[in-house]
Amino acid sequence: MTDFINLMNDLLWGSILVYLLVGVGIYFTFRLGFIQFRHFGHMFSVLRNSRKSDSSGISSFQALCTSLAARVGTGNMAGVAVALTLGGPGAIFWMWMTAMLGMATSFAESTLAQLYKTRDKDGNYRGGPAYYMEKGLGMRWMGVLFSIFLIIAFGLVFNAVQANSISSAMNTAFGFEPLHVGIVIVLLSSFVIFGGIRKIARTAELIVPFMALAYIVIALAVVFINIDKLPAAINLIFRSAFGLEQAAAGGIGYAIAQAMINGVKRGLFSNEAGMGSAPNAAASATPYPPHPASQGYVQMLGVFVDTIVICSATVAIILMSGEYVPHGEITGIELTQRALSSQVGDWGSIFVAFAIFFFAFTSIIANYSYAETNLIFLEHNNKKGLVVFRIIVLGMVMFGSLATLPVVWSMADVSMGLMAIVNLVAILLLSGIVVKLAKDYNRQLKAGKLPTFDANDYPELKSQLEEGIWDNNKSQ
Repeated sequence: MTDFINLMNDLLWGSILVYLLVGVGIYFTFRLGFIQFRHFGHMFSVLRNSRKSDSSGISSFQALCTSLAARVGTGNMAGVAVALTLGGPGAIFWMWMTAMLGMATSFAESTLAQLYKTRDKDGNYRGGPAYYMEKGLGMRWMGVLFSIFLIIAFGLVFNAVQANSISSAMNTAFGFEPLHVGIVIVLLSSFVIFGGIRKIARTAELIVPFMALAYIVIALAVVFINIDKLPAAINLIFRSAFGLEQAAAGGIGYAIAQAMINGVKRGLFSNEAGMGSAPNAAASATPYPPHPASQGYVQMLGVFVDTIVICSATVAIILMSGEYVPHGEITGIELTQRALSSQVGDWGSIFVAFAIFFFAFTSIIANYSYAETNLIFLEHNNKKGLVVFRIIVLGMVMFGSLATLPVVWSMADVSMGLMAIVNLVAILLLSGIVVKLAKDYNRQLKAGKLPTFDANDYPELKSQLEEGIWDNNKSQ
């Protein structure tokens, strides 16, 4: 079984996804006129008015926190350490590139998710790739395929990965038995996920901003302590990315390939751009300005914060600590803990343990919410089916607490890759609509108006949209 998983990983990440992700990112960057750079400041402008919501949707800020809850977790602490160990410092450069290009991809998928959202039987907004595949492309079979991959990836495998990092961090910091840690995670997770999408959003809104800020402050402190090492660390990242560091030893091509593959892989796992996960949170929001593209801007900001800010914080901690050893045996969350402890003392390991606990815990509940939305797409809100699924998810959380790291990471990579391929094909097919919505939003913005979407202005789209969500929006 392990050999098969490794074969799938080699096929997906060695031959297909690295090129597809970068290619799609470049495509949307050009088609949207370098939107992530031209409108960088506007992302923050949208965020200023992001606390508004209504009876059907959560606020844009809650949607951002929910998507960040899923993004900010294992990938930011353990994943960065794995990328450094396997791909060298050059992997970080490619992680950054994945994020910068991925911001445009994230804009596309989140805008589409808002456009094609629906209301469930409880009156809450639901949506995501499965929904725009069915409504926008008329391909329910494609939506079903995506939903199955997402449920496996986010509902099951990724939650095992997050639980694995929590139990590992707690064992390293306090010597707690993984079984006992797993039981605590299961109890806390069940309390939140049985409370529904709004409870998940409220929990993410409370925990994520506080923990992210605390982690960034600690990283900045480490950089300040080692400010003299900063130029050398940045130089090492860029030299390694293009094989210059390895030139004297030969094997430049292999070094670059390993840096690129591991950087893109871990970058995607962390920021999820193009994977089709964050759009599930974006679709749940009541957007402000009331236009699908406004959620595109919000989720672009999520990619930036996750990778360029928080992942870079972990990079700084590890590279400046002296604990990093190329292809060393110490990797994952343990390397991050050792690196921070070497800079600030024993409490550093404890801080990372608590940070990974809260980051990974919020990832578990956000991942569940994505899976729930796709289960509803498949089953049309079958209440009994949801209860059974919640129990299975909690079982996977316990499994992850006790499983070994390499097997769990490999399973995550395969499920993530398959899901990403289906979603990337869909957003490429719908790219014309993305461009149309972006132009509509920015035309109104330039005219000094509040960008507002009205389906009546787009008769070619109106028949694809759920009745009552975007109709006569300008008069509301």
